[in-house]
Amino acid sequence: MKLNCDMGESFGAWQMGNDHAVMPWIDQANIACGFHASDPDVMAQTVSWAISHHVEIGAHPGYEDKVGFGRRSIPHSLTSITRLVAYQVGALDALCQIQNIHVAYIKPHGALYNDMMANAAIFEAIVEAVAGLNQARHVKLKLMVLARADNSEYLNIAKRYDVELLQEAFADRAYDDVGTLVPRTESGAVYHDATMIKQQVIELAEGRVTTVSGKTLLLHADTVCVHGDNDESIVTIAALHKVLNP
Repeated sequence: MKLNCDMGESFGAWQMGNDHAVMPWIDQANIACGFHASDPDVMAQTVSWAISHHVEIGAHPGYEDKVGFGRRSIPHSLTSITRLVAYQVGALDALCQIQNIHVAYIKPHGALYNDMMANAAIFEAIVEAVAGLNQARHVKLKLMVLARADNSEYLNIAKRYDVELLQEAFADRAYDDVGTLVPRTESGAVYHDATMIKQQVIELAEGRVTTVSGKTLLLHADTVCVHGDNDESIVTIAALHKVLNP
């Protein structure tokens, strides 16, 4: 199982995260594309760091909302969603091509990710963007989605468009008894204890997760999301890397 991290979210003089320190310990970098965060210089620098550490590059498109960091849902037509995803992926991929590499996958950000997982029509609009971009590519883009106990509807939609999905779990988020993330607004939704995070990743690598009520659920994940916002979290990510790569 791979480790992925949201990165490239600085903007001009405003620093977000500690990408340079996180990069050696992850497998996949989800790089912001300019709408919820980032700018061309930050994007290009993050791509360069990913290349130097042999990290797979993913586009991290979101709603155009720097003030809200892409965490506010903004109504769009389905066609507009397809276009805003394609636009952002195209921007990052152009900066990748300058460095002789390509975007490998797409992971929507924030509210767009949540809306995609809550609304199959929005999901299909994003799949349409992926499928359209793949028409001119030799190596096809994949789409990262939330791993759930039952993702059959989304798998069927993606199959119609010949788009491969990457199932993502979260190292530091609590799961409810139906296999979805506990909302951040609820107490205990985000784990901060390194031991608890490590235990959850070990379970996810074995194809299961323990819910907030203590129930064990089967959950298939191809990749697990980690967050590297401070020195303590980077130490935790390094430990997770060693667990998954003994």
